[in-house]
Amino acid sequence: MAVHNYDVVVIGTGPAGESAAINAAKHGKRVAVVEKQAQVGGNCTHWGTIPSKALRHQVKQILSFNTNPMFRDIGEPRWFSFSRVMARSRVTIDQQVAMRTNFYARNRIDLFRGVARFKDAHTLLVRDDHEGMEELVADKVIIATGSRPYRPADIDFRHPRIYCSDTILSLNHTPRTLIIFGAGVIGCEYASIFSGLGVKVDLINNRGSLLSFLDDEISDALSYHLRKHGVLIRHNEEYERVEGDDTGVTVHLQSGKRLRADAFLWANGRTGNTDQLGLENIGLEANGRGQLQVDDHYRTAVPTVYAVGDVIGWPSLASAAYDQGKNASDDMLEEDFRFVDDVPTGIYTIPEISSVGKTERELTEARVPYEVAQAFFKDTARAQITGDTVGMLKILFHQDSLEILGIHCFGDQASEIVHIGQAVMQQPGEANTLKYFINTTFNYPTMAEAYRVAAQNGMNRVF
Repeated sequence: MAVHNYDVVVIGTGPAGESAAINAAKHGKRVAVVEKQAQVGGNCTHWGTIPSKALRHQVKQILSFNTNPMFRDIGEPRWFSFSRVMARSRVTIDQQVAMRTNFYARNRIDLFRGVARFKDAHTLLVRDDHEGMEELVADKVIIATGSRPYRPADIDFRHPRIYCSDTILSLNHTPRTLIIFGAGVIGCEYASIFSGLGVKVDLINNRGSLLSFLDDEISDALSYHLRKHGVLIRHNEEYERVEGDDTGVTVHLQSGKRLRADAFLWANGRTGNTDQLGLENIGLEANGRGQLQVDDHYRTAVPTVYAVGDVIGWPSLASAAYDQGKNASDDMLEEDFRFVDDVPTGIYTIPEISSVGKTERELTEARVPYEVAQAFFKDTARAQITGDTVGMLKILFHQDSLEILGIHCFGDQASEIVHIGQAVMQQPGEANTLKYFINTTFNYPTMAEAYRVAAQNGMNRVF
């Protein structure tokens, strides 16, 4: 068995592992990464962020074609199968893999393919698919193994009509009806995607509202537009059992209801990928969801072992994972360190949602005197030109100081638009006020102009 020595070994090549490894390599460290899949990129590239967002983009284009009156002059609305749309999305996945593979080669990072298991706090055993074994010895180890869908034992995921958010990507037909259990971010995104393909969707939520961490008005808008596209949302429901047969799936709810559909998608929760790491050999223990506890420098209870990304839980976003990986690596290198918090939320439903900062509910509970500045996309020239008139920009600001406290956006390009507000929020002193948007010239026509419109609306409320 070959033994290899490194300064840093990173387990996992998703956003967190990639940024940690590259950052360490750029600081002159000898670095290796371990990836158990055949290609780099992690769950983000192959089963999560990239495929679902690429899929969403294709569906959005189909919706635009089928609903735009201009296209009726050249043909009737078209129907596209899920598998056909997914095939186009795989082009993006292949591009991402090629690009990220080159990152490791360019930075002279050694890539080991296989399953890593701790022998001790400095040593990893890597077993490949052919039972070959490599031993990696490192000063520091970063766990960035990500997460996978939580799959309850009483649901038969081997049944050909029962899917989780990973296996749904291999769906080779388009069901006419679909039941989605779980109305979190993943459930809502897939409800948008499938309803956009003309599938009748039942979205089962075990809570009282959709995405309760969002601003209430944004959550209400999401509910309205999902229902407008034919999604039936059932709140405060729990499943009793799920039964699959040759022609479909029956879901028995604890409320006594029975729902029937061609297919079933479980989208309720995720589990950290820690069960194969041999954590018991270094005295670490994951929680009930497979997640590792870290301090405010991403260090585990073992001084030589760090953990970043989905494997540590909240916020479980690719954007945050990338920053966590870099900052864990910075801490290890004794460089400037930042604990990643107050990250923007991007939810790729149709239309999409993005927010940063406080919600109205949080400000009310904290007894902060705030006011609301709004701009509706239907009133902006750019949205009228593109036809994407659904949505709004909402700025929450302090009544007295005019300090910006939160940005909430719903509609086309929301995840891009929010970053303008985020940048202003992070400025020191008086630069972070509503006046910035009044005193700044925006290109016209643009979606960014919504900030000026909203700011003028907000000023009218306080002066």
